[in-house]
Amino acid sequence: IISGCFFGLLSLYHARKLEARLLAIAGLTMIFTGLLYLGPLIEFLSVLLTGKNLEPNKLLSLLSYTWVAPGLIFAMYLGAELMMPKKKWIIVGIYAVLGVIFELYLWLDTAAAFSYDLGTPGEDLLDASFNRMHPTFILIAVFLISVFVFNGIGFLLKAYQTTGEIRKKFLYLGIGFIIFAVSGIFDSLVAPGIGLLFARMGMLIYAFLVYMGVKT
Repeated sequence: IISGCFFGLLSLYHARKLEARLLAIAGLTMIFTGLLYLGPLIEFLSVLLTGKNLEPNKLLSLLSYTWVAPGLIFAMYLGAELMMPKKKWIIVGIYAVLGVIFELYLWLDTAAAFSYDLGTPGEDLLDASFNRMHPTFILIAVFLISVFVFNGIGFLLKAYQTTGEIRKKFLYLGIGFIIFAVSGIFDSLVAPGIGLLFARMGMLIYAFLVYMGVKT
């Protein structure tokens, strides 16, 4: 959350000074993807400060995944603007509709979308796992694959086709979004433990690389 908001706000600050729209879009993308960890943060602080886990359980999921749709829309706008500017509104529109569907399932069918696991109440952290046959899991898998292919592989292909400083920026963006997608998949599938450390570190690196890719 700190890295996403830090680089996001830094991007918004420079975007305002330079009137750079894409820098602002990247900033909003980083902020919303950073907020994907709001649920675990609030759960951690609740256990640490009060000795109680979040209740009801679904709060953990809602605090985390409510930010998926806005983060996705801004990420796809950034990718479409740089890759296919003439078709950007079609691309953004498709993912906006899918994002709304995801949010409806998330809020209206939370109990069925997730399963929850808790070791010792008041000591261990609550773990929320997607039920893999539920539409929320299918949609978030589609979102992560889309970001991996469109923003990750797409930007790397753009880097291959260009030279100099532009090539470097496309490399930063491509690698950054690939790390984001892989870390998101890993984070969604791996049970709490040391493995999550690598996923969370990936998110730190992603925010830095995207900022480097769009800053002027």
